[in-house]
Amino acid sequence: MALPEWQWLYGKPAIRGQLKASPEDFVVIEDLGYEADGEGEHLLVRIRKTGCNTRFVADALAKFAGIHPRDVSFAGMKDRHAVTEQTLCLRLPGKETPDFSSFTLEGCEILHLARHKRKLRTGALAGNAFRLVLRHISDRAALEERLLRVQTGGAPNYFGQQRFGFQGNNLEQAKRWANDEIRVRERNKRSFLLSAARSWMFNQVVSDRLTQQGSLTQAIPGDALQLTGRGSWFVAAAEELPQLQTRIDNNELRITAPLPGSGEWGSRDAALAFEQQSLADSPAFIQLLERERVEAARRAMLVIPRDLRWNWADDATLELSFWLPAGSFATSIVRELFELEGNEADITE
Repeated sequence: MALPEWQWLYGKPAIRGQLKASPEDFVVIEDLGYEADGEGEHLLVRIRKTGCNTRFVADALAKFAGIHPRDVSFAGMKDRHAVTEQTLCLRLPGKETPDFSSFTLEGCEILHLARHKRKLRTGALAGNAFRLVLRHISDRAALEERLLRVQTGGAPNYFGQQRFGFQGNNLEQAKRWANDEIRVRERNKRSFLLSAARSWMFNQVVSDRLTQQGSLTQAIPGDALQLTGRGSWFVAAAEELPQLQTRIDNNELRITAPLPGSGEWGSRDAALAFEQQSLADSPAFIQLLERERVEAARRAMLVIPRDLRWNWADDATLELSFWLPAGSFATSIVRELFELEGNEADITE
């Protein structure tokens, strides 16, 4: 299924460049945001991997430790074609910590072990730090200008290509499932397809907002506003807009878009009407999410990378580093900088 060309915050870039010429060009370091307890029935295993996906490593660790694969959890998937550090969690009630000195898996290295009281659950991380090498940049001066704009104004918080599968395959299957053309029984696959459907709808609302307003920081009555860096949100009443707009301009608040599902979307008035109009052509997806009892949620439309820094190795090669909160995609930042060539797979969810 072909994906639409979602709108850019600063206009479609004319610059060209390459991302991920090799796995070493894309380094991701997961930030859980806390330290291990040092005791408990769970074992946190910090790994560095290249050329293997997270689920594959989890299954190998489970086999080595003699536990069921379902007793290995992690906060988020990390891409195969990158160098990534992340933590996996092994549930070992009443068991000693295995001796991992003999554990071998090509492309995977164990960095640290620590006991913890609580299971590591999906999404339970603060964010990810990225170190990228961008190659074959066609226009250094133009890229510098866009870097400065992204540094202060951020980028649309789009879900990246990975969420939709190769050539939009996850989205196409979700569409067929929604139209009762196929049945999906496997739990993980159901989760992937449902996620693809509502991620697409989120992106569509953000893109339409940009198309109509040219901004992701101009509030309208009924917008659901999120405290920056927090999950909680509240609805903007019309009479409060001037005061709230000041807080948005000061980066204290972010305007959100819906992750549709069962229950109310959270917005009201003009904002809700806009979102419903934007997704008027998506009734099958909305009905699927309601039928599968996926709870509606909200997500900030804008993401501003923290500690964004860059250094030119030469006029066509840029070394870029930044930190993003959990759930944000590095390629959504890079997408605002230049038109991607080569491997465009995303790294993290």
